[in-house]
Amino acid sequence: MTLGMPLNEVLWLVGVLLAAGLVTGVLAGMLGIGGGGILVPILFEVFAVLGVDESVRMHLCVGTSLAVIMPTSLRSFFAHKAAGAVDMDIVRSFLVPVVGGVCLGVLVARYSNENVLKAVWAGAATAFSLKLYLGGDKWKLGDTIPGNPLRAIYGVFIGLVSTLMSIGGGAFITMMMTLYGRTIHQAVATSSGFGPMIAIPGTIGFIWAGLAATGLPPGSIGYVNLLGAAIIASVSVLAAPLGVRMAHGISRRKLEFAFATFLALVAIRFFWTLL
Repeated sequence: MTLGMPLNEVLWLVGVLLAAGLVTGVLAGMLGIGGGGILVPILFEVFAVLGVDESVRMHLCVGTSLAVIMPTSLRSFFAHKAAGAVDMDIVRSFLVPVVGGVCLGVLVARYSNENVLKAVWAGAATAFSLKLYLGGDKWKLGDTIPGNPLRAIYGVFIGLVSTLMSIGGGAFITMMMTLYGRTIHQAVATSSGFGPMIAIPGTIGFIWAGLAATGLPPGSIGYVNLLGAAIIASVSVLAAPLGVRMAHGISRRKLEFAFATFLALVAIRFFWTLL
């Protein structure tokens, strides 16, 4: 597949996607995220070079990123679970409301323009980074994570916003668990289990949402570009265990600071595009 581009441009594109896959896998394992936080801005620039129309570019980035999250988050989750750090009771209790939120998010994305997706990105990433930068051990809501109906409501919210942001829900779960007294390492590990339950229905939904869209690059099915997803996913799956090993070798505060910095950079990037 040449995508109608000269060979040197195809090689450059593949190289960028390979690098994105490496960074995505490491971040997925280290921070308990599906990788969308780094992928969406990178894909936004790549698709701009390819001449993808701005009206569908952000949707294509989100949909393609969700497709990548599937294998990456599964690999990250199994690695954390093998280390004995995942709270499976929390993962199971959120399954139904999170998937319901994903379906709602797909509907919102289908009828929203790209600025809505950018605004969701920038606002949520700013809130998460501020909590981690400033909160430390001082921000705490309690010692026990609430049950239903609050847990179900929060699960729908996680599925909705995570789908619009194309993340695996890790930021939301990490923030919630640390606010209720769990360690950052257990929170990061448990959050990795939310990637598959968001990415699988989210990817299917974005394919459906973009079936009638025009101006998509070759190799796309709906709002999912198969070339980008295949390259990035294959590399990121191999790199995820490296991130897991890094996470378990870093102090609590350093891991929080790294997570906050990552989110702050994402927020700045998308605030800039809204100007």
